[in-house]
Amino acid sequence: MDIGTKCVQAGYRPGNGEPRQIPVIQSTTFRYESSAAMGKLFDLEAAGYFYSRLQNPTADYVAAKITELEGGTAGMLTSSGQAANFFSIFNLCSAGDHVVSSATIYGGTYNLFAVTMKRMGIDFTFVSPDATDEELHAAFRPNTKALFGETIANPALAVIDLERFAKIAHEHGVPMIVDNTFPTPVNCQPFKWGVDVVTHSTTKYMDGHGAQVGGAIVDSGNFDWFAHADKFPGLTTPDESYHGIVYAEKFGQGGAFITKCVAQLMRDFGSSPAPMNAFLLNLGLESLHLRMKRHCENALKVAQFLQGHDKIAWVNYCGLPGNKYYDLAQKYMPNGSCGVISFGVKGGRAAAETFMSKLQVAAIETHVADARTCVLHPANSTHRQLSDEELIACGVGPDLIRLSLGLEDADDLIADVNHALG
Repeated sequence: MDIGTKCVQAGYRPGNGEPRQIPVIQSTTFRYESSAAMGKLFDLEAAGYFYSRLQNPTADYVAAKITELEGGTAGMLTSSGQAANFFSIFNLCSAGDHVVSSATIYGGTYNLFAVTMKRMGIDFTFVSPDATDEELHAAFRPNTKALFGETIANPALAVIDLERFAKIAHEHGVPMIVDNTFPTPVNCQPFKWGVDVVTHSTTKYMDGHGAQVGGAIVDSGNFDWFAHADKFPGLTTPDESYHGIVYAEKFGQGGAFITKCVAQLMRDFGSSPAPMNAFLLNLGLESLHLRMKRHCENALKVAQFLQGHDKIAWVNYCGLPGNKYYDLAQKYMPNGSCGVISFGVKGGRAAAETFMSKLQVAAIETHVADARTCVLHPANSTHRQLSDEELIACGVGPDLIRLSLGLEDADDLIADVNHALG
């Protein structure tokens, strides 16, 4: 099926007389005829449900749809994109391990890695998304367990060279994990370029209406855990908390990563999505292919307008010819990238605040990738906890304005921006 048909149809196949729409299974627990039947679930000897902290049918239907959209072998939903990124790393790492990450990532993810997970004993080395092969190789250590990046960085909008980064990760025997939130699988499918695991903040375009917070993880099924068994004992040696199961052996290359993530991390951390949130997410997914086209069209038109305005210091949008990342965007996202642009108003921080206060259609929100246009000054909000040096390393200057173009009429959006600049 083409991507649009998958957005509408994938993940759930109702049987004769069953609900056409994904049912909301609003239940914490599930009844069984015998203790033996339930025991098989706890031993991972049978498929099924026993407690919604681990798995819920509604969430699994939607996870299956996202897995099909990405072209993966297994997937899961989480309560947030932050939880998805945490799980994707912690599923492979323990105290004393190391991860290489692009420096230009969402501020919350940067803080998760550089501060919170560092306190857990996991060390991160941050590299430029434009790092040379030599610089990337130099960042790896014997205890490195993954390479992490964002397809399109939030809010720096750097485009990572997926194929090159994945190749280098594999040369060091580790998987490449990519947050694919901004382009979504409609515009970019990282698995086709060698990426091994994809994460999403489904709060953004996948939902598209600011109605639910959620996340997703999808495994490509392509990384051979046994080929690097010494690096990933959590997947290749017995898990005594499940009677000695070896995940990569029992669930295979295509199922080991997600099964371990559910059985261990969701069990212990409980970052599970509400069934109703999963239902709302699916409603957004059904129109994702249509909405992404309009988001990209609006972003390009507004970026072109800003590029020619005398009060604008700079504009960053990978869909603009001449942009630093234009060629990479054309390679990985030839049909469009995302609806988010960044730019600077001449006059720095003060001018940015003045501009934002005059907007009437675009709303100042700690959000992005919505049906409604929204705007943010990251240095004073999402990246407020970072020093000026860290801001520069993340590609987020003090004057940077992030503008997420919604589904409104492009002429109205341009008029609103023009008014605010006047």
